[in-house]
Amino acid sequence: MLKSLRIQNYAIIQQLDISFNEGLSIITGETGAGKSILLGAMSLILGQRADTGVLKDKSKKCLIEGSFDISNYDLQNFFATNDIDFDALTIIRREINENGKSRAFINDTPVNLNLLKELGLQLVDIHSQHENLALSDNIFQLKIIDSIASHTDLLNEYQIKFRQYNKLNADYNNLIEKSKQAKADFDYYSFQFEQLFSAKLSENEQTDLEHELEVLTHSEEIKTNLTKTSQLLSGDGNTILNLVKESLSATQQISNFFEPSKNLNQRLTSIYIELKDIASEAENLSESIEHDSSQIDKINARLDLIYSFQQKHRVATVKELLDLQKSFEQKLLEINNSDDQINQLQKELESCKENLQNLCNRITKNRQKVTPQIEKQIKAVLIELGIPNAIFKVDFQNTNSFTPLGCDKVTFLFTANKNSDLQDISKVASGGEMSRLMLAIKSIISQSKDLPTIIFDEIDAGVSGDIADKMGNILRKMSANMQVINITHLPQIAAKGESHYLVYKESTSKDTFTNIRLLDKNERIREIAKMLSGAEITETALKNAEELLH
Repeated sequence: MLKSLRIQNYAIIQQLDISFNEGLSIITGETGAGKSILLGAMSLILGQRADTGVLKDKSKKCLIEGSFDISNYDLQNFFATNDIDFDALTIIRREINENGKSRAFINDTPVNLNLLKELGLQLVDIHSQHENLALSDNIFQLKIIDSIASHTDLLNEYQIKFRQYNKLNADYNNLIEKSKQAKADFDYYSFQFEQLFSAKLSENEQTDLEHELEVLTHSEEIKTNLTKTSQLLSGDGNTILNLVKESLSATQQISNFFEPSKNLNQRLTSIYIELKDIASEAENLSESIEHDSSQIDKINARLDLIYSFQQKHRVATVKELLDLQKSFEQKLLEINNSDDQINQLQKELESCKENLQNLCNRITKNRQKVTPQIEKQIKAVLIELGIPNAIFKVDFQNTNSFTPLGCDKVTFLFTANKNSDLQDISKVASGGEMSRLMLAIKSIISQSKDLPTIIFDEIDAGVSGDIADKMGNILRKMSANMQVINITHLPQIAAKGESHYLVYKESTSKDTFTNIRLLDKNERIREIAKMLSGAEITETALKNAEELLH
């Protein structure tokens, strides 16, 4: 249960500290005093988002802190799983700084908003005024039944499978679409691959061919110059080799009596051998060079084929052409294998669908099992709340498809009158009837859920008099099992509380701010009398207030 609430620098709240008691607590105050602001602050420590708009003083941070007695609610596993220190008196704190950045803490351990919200759902249910409108929403109605059916684990298992099914279905449809497109492109890929494959390209082929063509194109010039080189080195007459040979003989003749000439002779010998080898190689190369027009034509034809492929596929090298050939081959392989992949994925999809349908059936069975109990209990509460001829039914329809909440669509049907057809509650329930329906539903939920605290924001909208008194009795009955905090404008309901808090505004010369305090017995009489008679409290109103409290 909520033990205390501390708020600093939030909206028109400067500083507020308040403790709450067990049972039924009533909060009253004039319109605009700030009751809804208290709920807004409370929602922040339960994981709702916030921005700098909540700051009263934009130069200071906002702080909201709530302490909760959770000793009787088996939450130790939640704390252990999320590596948070467990304390029977748990403190949740939320801070919003001047830049709008938010931090959240559970027992001084920093946590994210999702975790804060997860814990908040197990601590407090805040019923805001717009929830009466949400009662007409089919998804909201379904969640009410799930809350009473208490099959959260089953729903979680279903939703995991549902996400898996959606992913498999998306993958299957994408593969089908790709397969259709690929098969349409099969002839294109096949043609391109066959062209490149039949060309039997090799990676260094282009460079080798271009070099060979260069040689053949200049064959006459190459042959002439190689022959000239050979002749200059070793031909007839005063060639270089003959001159070197004579030099060798000259140095040899003086080597016996002039030592340095031996070195010269050795060097000339090396030169002679090298020049003779060069002359021989030049002659052999010259003889190997032949102008071959047919070979030139073959090379040009081959290069033209390579160049045309490069231009067609917008690449610059044979390696890139070979990479393309491999790519086309891979695409053809994928197309050939796509049917096998589709069949495999289809089997997985069918298996997942079967599991999902089984989970759906179990969820539907659970819902339908608790439905008669819901209908009976809501009718009993509505009769108690002054609708003696009330009939309430839950209509089930199959969605014929999987949704995040299963395969059910439910509609709450209602009539308040004898011999009237049941209709969707959004079409037949008045504002006051909707409030009573919501209270009946919440009272049933409070019996099935082990929830510490429920907060009502004017659940009594649209009712008055004897009906308000009966609503107060139901709220009091609910508070026997949980902490109930109720914001109200009705004195009949305010008098049912075990504790009564007043929200009020205080003004200074510079500012106006909201505060809250627990009323003592006399203050409470005057507050209820004020609710009965208005600003001017009469003796009659005071006596009526005392009677209501008694």
